[in-house]
Amino acid sequence: MSDVAEMARDELTADAVDAGDARQLVIFHVSDEMFAVPLDEVREIIRMPEIVHVPLSPTALEGMANLRGIVLPVIRLREIFGMSAVERNDSTRVVIFDQGRPIGMVVDRVANVVTVENDRIEAVDPIKGTIDTDLLTGMIKASDGGAMIMILDAGEVVARAFHSVGKVMKPAMGGGGPGGPENQRKGQAETADGGDESQMVSFEVAGQEYALPIEQVQEIVQVPEQITKVPNTPSHVLGVMTLRNRLLPLVSLRTMFGLPSQDASDTNKIVVVSLGTGASALSVGVMMDCVKEVLRVPWSVIDPMPALLSRDGNLGEIRSICRLDDGKRLVSILSSERMFNTGEIRAVIDGDGGEKTAMNDDTADGRDGVLDDEEQFVIFRLMNEEYGVPIQSVREIVRVPDELTRVPRTPDFLEGVVNLRGVVLPVVDQRRRFGLATMERNDRQRIMVYTIRGVRTGFIVDQVLEVRRIPASVIGPSPILSDEQQRLIRRVANIETQHRMILLLDTDQLLDSLELSAATQAAR
Repeated sequence: MSDVAEMARDELTADAVDAGDARQLVIFHVSDEMFAVPLDEVREIIRMPEIVHVPLSPTALEGMANLRGIVLPVIRLREIFGMSAVERNDSTRVVIFDQGRPIGMVVDRVANVVTVENDRIEAVDPIKGTIDTDLLTGMIKASDGGAMIMILDAGEVVARAFHSVGKVMKPAMGGGGPGGPENQRKGQAETADGGDESQMVSFEVAGQEYALPIEQVQEIVQVPEQITKVPNTPSHVLGVMTLRNRLLPLVSLRTMFGLPSQDASDTNKIVVVSLGTGASALSVGVMMDCVKEVLRVPWSVIDPMPALLSRDGNLGEIRSICRLDDGKRLVSILSSERMFNTGEIRAVIDGDGGEKTAMNDDTADGRDGVLDDEEQFVIFRLMNEEYGVPIQSVREIVRVPDELTRVPRTPDFLEGVVNLRGVVLPVVDQRRRFGLATMERNDRQRIMVYTIRGVRTGFIVDQVLEVRRIPASVIGPSPILSDEQQRLIRRVANIETQHRMILLLDTDQLLDSLELSAATQAAR
């Protein structure tokens, strides 16, 4: 109680102390009305935080915010009471209650903390018909004839906001539960496949398309603001960067291939490549102009490097050529083992002694800081929010064609079908599927291809951002905001150090049985 009172008084002015026949209440405004809640129910009061909007959630939900590492659902009280929405301003506050887990409610302005004698609190019967009294526990008579203050029942507000959810706001259990880390890892092992296809990450350098086998790509990250130069290194070595408390040497593929240099931009990406296995394993970051797609192609379209060219030392890094679009699109497949000299890379790391000890601490398990409790996700954007799917769920990532074939009598969110290397692929507009505003087609959009219960289906997303390893320590169950949301978004990655919250999707639940049947029919 004392901690909560201290936090409240940082924002409010307390004008009394508890008394035996009185109650201490927090007073706040929503539109033209004044409400009160018992002070001992208030956990704290904060300014409006950055909000992550969650699709398929109740209309009263503003979204989710990061509260010192905790995922905080935030409710719009104006929506609950049927009041018109307004722009947020400096007076806007979020009052946080403890309803089994923290829940925030947006209010227009907090007034003060008052002590009210119990005989001033009346029943709500006189105001029935003017406001929803089921959400109130009483009202305070104004001694001077001023405005009436309604006492809010926070529990009823939460129940009303999530009335369609059977289990109101209880987090899903971790550990061995359906969405827990153990079953996630088990699912990863079960879905790994090889067969007669090769999966690769393709990227562009100076207008030419290259690719690396996906098993050699650890993750794809943004170019850091600061790269530490290392003296006496080859010209293609850019320096080192810190990636989750470990040193990562950086090289420029442009310089390595003797191509003209180019200033870094927002499209540049760092592809983290693994070298070797076991105790001698290393990681190297390779700067690319841009990352294009995740490809899954049959071995029949991959040819070894022509013997005449493979004898050229300048092309030794290319191990094979992939023929796509009937040979009109050639992708050079690189070999990380041929690209780098491990002794040279170790020298780059050892050359920056200031952080060598920190890196050695992380690599004590012999795998360059890659721990068992990490999961790898493909991160993409829809509107202003970031979403992630397990990398093993992604069959490939391709560009959106200029035209898709429309199929009559299909669900509204089914954009059409496209011919993907001889296979008819149903394509879903992910925005429309989530009830978000549509947007015009652009060059950044991509189709992410999943296999959902045996049916290969594509989903259009706004932009694919990166492939990233996320520690299990920052992944937690998503609050249950609605039944459909809980089915699709079971977990949240709350990366507090980067002020990022990533909604993690269960790709098997992206379409229900009827929707999956419609997609199957469209592909026939």
